Amino acid sequence: MASAVLRRLAQALLTLAGAAALVFGMLAVTPGDPAQRVLQARGITEPTPVAVAAVRDELRLDDPVPIRFGRWAADAARGDLGVSWRTGRPVADEFTDRLPATLRLTVAALGIAVGASVLLGTTAALGAGRWPDTLSRVVALGLLVVPGFVLGVVLLDLLVVRAGLGRVIADGSWATVFLPALVLATGSVPVWSRVLRTGLLETGSAPYLRVAEARGAGRIRLLLVHRLPNALAPFLTMIGLGTAALIGGAAVVESVFTWPGVGRFTVEAINARDMPVIVGFTLVAVVAYVLASLVIDLVCAWIDPRLRGAR
Repeated sequence: MASAVLRRLAQALLTLAGAAALVFGMLAVTPGDPAQRVLQARGITEPTPVAVAAVRDELRLDDPVPIRFGRWAADAARGDLGVSWRTGRPVADEFTDRLPATLRLTVAALGIAVGASVLLGTTAALGAGRWPDTLSRVVALGLLVVPGFVLGVVLLDLLVVRAGLGRVIADGSWATVFLPALVLATGSVPVWSRVLRTGLLETGSAPYLRVAEARGAGRIRLLLVHRLPNALAPFLTMIGLGTAALIGGAAVVESVFTWPGVGRFTVEAINARDMPVIVGFTLVAVVAYVLASLVIDLVCAWIDPRLRGAR
């Protein structure tokens, strides 16, 4: 188990190093002069050559690319993601101020997604080939084909504007989290529920189930004690990667519901071409993916000893 942990940690570090290089490459190959974009973000529409040269000297943009990458990577490792061109504040501070709201939204969406996936997946598996399975498939397909922003706008119009339930402008608190969390969760429920259904059906024909049934185990015990634990590995893998996707994909939902989180701030930065914020958000999303994948790999290896030697 210790060797598996070390191996996965090494893989995670290599993945982060490669992702950091790609993220910096985005910043380096962006068209236009970064110094001019900085001045334009500060409200100077027609910067003078002297001002452009001063900003280039301030940001040390004339240094060779490898030196700039090493400096940027060292700063990022310390949590320094640069300074926002639009606000003039450190990007890390901007993210820190808005991260609690994004995490609150992600936790609520994760709870809704897991609960709905377990309900749909177990219902479909227990009623495989019958109407519960068909109903679960129809619901999953419907949630899959409807874009999140469309569902968000429809729910805002029907439930908030017309029915008067909730608020049009969310304040980032638990009191206003349900609707945006519901919209954010709908993109994950179809895939997660089908993965759980498949896992439960694969374990349904295992010989140990017949032994447990011969010993008097009921249907609920067979499901909870024998089938579900053996079907958890792929389901947990999807949840781990999906959790990172919820953080990275919250930008659209936060914009629709005016949720004061990191995603909405990043959308505003995209409109303003604020590259340090965009690159910082991309790096944070990559780190979330890598960490979630690492944790889920270790949890699955702990649950299923057969996975401990898997590469």
